[in-house]
Amino acid sequence: MADPGEGLREGMVRLGQALATLGELSGDLERARGLIREVPDFPEPGVLFRDISPVLADAEAFRAVVYGMVRQAPEFDLVLGVEARGFLLGAAVAYACGTGVVGVRKPGKLPAVAHRVDYTLEYGTATLELPEDTVRPGQRVLVVDDVLATGGTVLATCELARRAGAEVVGVAVALELSALGGRERLSDLPLQVVFTA
Repeated sequence: MADPGEGLREGMVRLGQALATLGELSGDLERARGLIREVPDFPEPGVLFRDISPVLADAEAFRAVVYGMVRQAPEFDLVLGVEARGFLLGAAVAYACGTGVVGVRKPGKLPAVAHRVDYTLEYGTATLELPEDTVRPGQRVLVVDDVLATGGTVLATCELARRAGAEVVGVAVALELSALGGRERLSDLPLQVVFTA
């Protein structure tokens, strides 16, 4: 059986080769930070939404953010990307590191559900589901999402992975909203954050 870490190492080499210099990465990350749009009162009054869509639409900014998410990640076998922007980031992280990716979905989107978790958001409650036949016991998973706010979504995703018998080895997010305390709720997990607001 092949060393599962070999794909991660090869993927990191591919990604590193795509980045000409650390200075280029730094410049692209600064530009990416400037692309994050703030939308007041969305999705509800009183919430300041951070939209990373412009970052994802810009090739250099997107590449730099993906590298920022994986450069210090622990070794993993599988990425769990959280609906919806976590799908995009998770797929890019998995590709860069030579692993598979599974989309963690909102209810009613999957034909076969392995596990389901209800949780609390910054502005309400929600449910996430894990597709059947995707996560195997003993796999090391990296949870990937766009934003870490209260930590509810990430913790729910970690719970789904654990119910499937996987080991959550870390969390990677593009943006942490530090005032909402999500980091404290994840204190037992390695957390890779690209930007903090």
